[in-house]
Amino acid sequence: MKLIKTEDAVGQVLCHDITQIIKGVTKDAVFRKGHIITEEDIPVLLSVGKDHIYIWEKDDTILHENEAAQILYEMCKNDHMHPSDVKEGKIELIADCNGLLKVDKEKLKKVNSFGEMMIASRHGNTPVKAGDKFAGTRIIPLVIKKDKMERVKAICADAPIFTLKPFHKKKAAIITTGNEVYHGRIEDTFTPVIREKLAEYDTEVIFHETFDDDNQKITDGCLAAIEAGADLVICTGGMSVDPDDKTPLAIKNTGAEIISYGAPVLPGAMFLISYYNGNVPILGLPGCVMYAKRTIFDLVLPRIMADDKVTAEELAALGEGGLCLNCDHCIYPNCGFGKGW
Repeated sequence: MKLIKTEDAVGQVLCHDITQIIKGVTKDAVFRKGHIITEEDIPVLLSVGKDHIYIWEKDDTILHENEAAQILYEMCKNDHMHPSDVKEGKIELIADCNGLLKVDKEKLKKVNSFGEMMIASRHGNTPVKAGDKFAGTRIIPLVIKKDKMERVKAICADAPIFTLKPFHKKKAAIITTGNEVYHGRIEDTFTPVIREKLAEYDTEVIFHETFDDDNQKITDGCLAAIEAGADLVICTGGMSVDPDDKTPLAIKNTGAEIISYGAPVLPGAMFLISYYNGNVPILGLPGCVMYAKRTIFDLVLPRIMADDKVTAEELAALGEGGLCLNCDHCIYPNCGFGKGW
């Protein structure tokens, strides 16, 4: 780049976008990289504070910010996503489908520690919708050494930073438990909550049964649901330590692998997650899911819908960020709840 007085720039080629900011009106480029400056452009450039500007001098060892942003995008891109147009040296990544965003945190940190460049994204393990922006890339200066960009590419030589796992249609089963519901002593207010949360995704509830506090009946119900074609089984209630709470035992007796009984999340500490035959989740939901606006169920459900298997180690990491503040006006997922994994 070469810095010259704006009045002397007629006929020269801009090497970066020139941004105009008018509070409450616009923040956009008035001239784009590559624009050939005319006499009429000079007053406009001066009006946006550009008494001096950089014009392009070709150097094969240097990359312009737009070219560098393209390299960063290539390190990020994966299936089910596309780039925005490059603007002011920045490229954003946009989701092509509804799905679960996965972020390789170590690679992201390495790139952002490399110097003179950045990639910013939404938290991993959170749902995004088709058309959502979830990341952005750019370098910090206007130009950067070409060999530096070649070196940083090695960080993502084996795989990109981001993965977007599409949500899959699920056939769900709901197993309602409890003597009080089974015998009609109280209304079942748990099942409607589960149906409402499942309706946020592409699901079909194909099986629903209510059982008293008999662990064998609950076990048989889970197995019958799977035999009927359910690829997700949700058991409501019976998850605490009371003598009549038999759901954890019932789930264990199906032969499912218990990943965790308990999670460092409030509301949701008594949550149970297991996998039957390695791929059919059987969940035990504590009573808080029935009345709390957001719980552990909201954190785990997107991963279930994307067939992204949850591990005990990941659940343990939810302690940081696992406390819901139960705000009067809930803004989840645009808050810190569940951002620990």
